Formats: sequence, C-alpha cells, structure tokens
Amino acid sequence: MSALATGAAKASLPLRPPDTDVMVASFKVFKKSSPNGKLTIYLGKRDFVDHISTVDPVDGVLLIDPGYLDGRQVYGQVICSFRYGREEDEVMGLNFQKDLYLASEQVYPSVNTDVANMSKLQERLVKKLGPHAVPFTFNIPQNAPSSVTLQPGETDQGNPCGVEYFLKLFVGESELDRSHKRATVALNIRKVQYSPSKGGRQPCTIVRKDFMLSPGELELEATLDKQLYHHGENVAVNICIRNHSNKTVKRIKAAIQQGVEVCIFSNGSYKATVASVETEEGCPVEPGQCLQKVLMLSPTLENNNRRGIALDGKLKQQDTGLASSTLLANPDQRDVFGIVVSYSVKVKLFLGALGGELVAELPFVLMHPKPNAQRPLQHVASTEQLETFRSDSLDLAEDLGPTETQPLQDQVAGLRLRH
Repeated sequence: MSALATGAAKASLPLRPPDTDVMVASFKVFKKSSPNGKLTIYLGKRDFVDHISTVDPVDGVLLIDPGYLDGRQVYGQVICSFRYGREEDEVMGLNFQKDLYLASEQVYPSVNTDVANMSKLQERLVKKLGPHAVPFTFNIPQNAPSSVTLQPGETDQGNPCGVEYFLKLFVGESELDRSHKRATVALNIRKVQYSPSKGGRQPCTIVRKDFMLSPGELELEATLDKQLYHHGENVAVNICIRNHSNKTVKRIKAAIQQGVEVCIFSNGSYKATVASVETEEGCPVEPGQCLQKVLMLSPTLENNNRRGIALDGKLKQQDTGLASSTLLANPDQRDVFGIVVSYSVKVKLFLGALGGELVAELPFVLMHPKPNAQRPLQHVASTEQLETFRSDSLDLAEDLGPTETQPLQDQVAGLRLRH
C-alpha cells in the first residue's frame, strides 16, 4: 500500500533544488478512514455551493483494500438528515428525524468507467494513491435544502434541530444492505449558498397613519442603502419622519428580525430579533416637525443565545454564525424538509399610550460573499494541508484529537496544482 494510505513514511520523490523559484497553488485535502482502516475517502472541499440553477457535484477519491472486500461491493450515498424535534422528546417510539437519500450508487467495482470528467484534484490523487484509488462523483438535486442549524437552548441535549449532510461509503452486498460500523466511513459536508454578484433594488417604504380628530397624517419613510449585505457589515437604516398630525413621536426603535420557516409544519414560521437599537435622540417630534436620522444595526450572533435562532450548518472545529438568507428559484417549490431563512428591518415609532405605534418593515438579503476562486500563489512548494478526521473504533489504543492537521508533503510529496 502507498505511503499515503499508511502514513508511515514519506514518499521518495526527488526534491526540487532550494534555489528554484516555483509558483504553486495552496489547497487542502480532507481525509477520513473507516474504523478498521480498510476504506479512506479524500475530498478537496466540504462546502458544496448551490448556484440556484445547479449544485456543485460531490467529488472525491476512495482508497480501498481489495483483499478485505472478499467479493463484496462498496456503495456511496449522500444523505440529508433533517431533525425537526429534540432528541429528549423522543418517547414511546416517536422519532423527530428524517434521513433523505439524495444520491446512492455503487462505487467499487465502478459502474461508471468514464474517467474523462475527473477533476484535476481527482486525477492527481488517483495517480499518487495507485491502482486501488477509485474516483467518485455524486450529484445533489437542485431543490435540496441548504445546511441550517437551529440554535439549541442552554439545557437542550442531543443533536440540534436543522438540516445536515453526510457523505457515507460502506462495504456491503447491496446498497440496501445494513452497513457495519467498522466498515463504514461518513464525513459531514455542507450545502451552502453565496451572495449573487449583483444586488436588487434599494429597499424603500413609506407608511402613513391618520388619527381620529386629527387634520393630518404621521408619515414614516424608511430606506436601506442597499439590498444585499454580507455577514459582518453594518446595516444603515435611513429614517425620515414628517409629522402632520396632532400627535407626538416620543421614541424610535429599529430592529433586524430573522424569519425562520420550518416547511414541514403548516404553522412553523416565527421571527427572532438579532439586532436592535432604541433612541430618544431628536424626540419628541412635535406636530408640524420633521426628523431625519440614520440608525446603525449590526446583525451578529453575539449576545443572541435564544433557542431557535437559525445558524449556518456547522462543521466540527469551525465557528458558526447567523444563517444566510435562503435564495429560491421558485418560492412555490420549496423542499418540505427544508428551513427557509429571511431577514427584514422593522422601524417602530412610539406615540404614547393613546397614539399607538407606527411600523415600517424592509426586507433585505444577508449572505456570505463568494470566495475567490483564484487560489493564492506562493513561492513555497509545501503550503498544502491534509486534514484528517478521526474515526471512533472499539480497538483504538488511545484517543487522538478530533482532527489532525499535517503538511501534505509528508503524505503526498509532489502533489501540486501547477499554473
């Protein structure tokens, strides 16, 4: 078996002289093995982008031990796990989790012999790992839900509610065979969306309210400087109040609300405030007066520990934040096992006990920017990283950490993407 499979020694390839200036691309390879070490998967990424019209394929390489199979096959599956209730509430046979098999096929012996569509990373891994390396590709359906996690409460136990994805490969007689834990490897992946290159129209709204025995109206105009915001940006809310009534505006409040819709429930929609500001500066706004003001809001996860706030799908040893807005090609064709997230700014004017309130609402989009597809070029030939994930096994002699990161040149010498 190759040095990459065993990790016991460095590959003996000739090293380039130190004075040679080589430009190489920096990249990562994610590796995970089954508990018995007979199956090992390699992925170039764990985030697969939903482009609305298409979804990135899940492609990687499987390294197998043919002597262990003994006539059996290796099957691969992409599983979407949707949990819509707490584990601690699962009593008397109730189960609040659904597993959707979005893709399933035989990986070895390969039924798809077309190697022309392999990615560059697959070609290099297959070349390095040897004849027992098998490339695989799975396609995720276009309308599959995005990875979202609902924040659990402080006293909640078990897995949180939300949508998770797993890539699973196992040894069995058929794809319906019950997989054995020691001959199964599963790696958590995510289906994500990034912000479009161009935003929509600038959000703007005007609301008016008239009062009994009042000759005029109270007018509130609220505007955002743009429709598309990235995580970490401040949202500027421009407010213009024109008071033609005989009432007095005593206080102003602006808040960003996250809307969450759990599609499996007919009444599964709710809103949570993730940022707010309240001010009396410029107040009271007396009859006949006008006020223009800009309020800044910062939607972040800090100090938002309430149960039910939607978060981005989480991978181990990675921090998470507020979930991005969900973009749908057709809002009427949403997946019943999905969670739809939206954001809006709500501006509220307080007029006192008798005057009531005046409310304006502006929807906007909050997402992560699309990462730069151009990999950074560096003059060092050993910038690649191999991230290895531990598989729990009954015969492990000691508990290694949950992940180990080591230079890829110690495992795959000479595996580089050249430009």
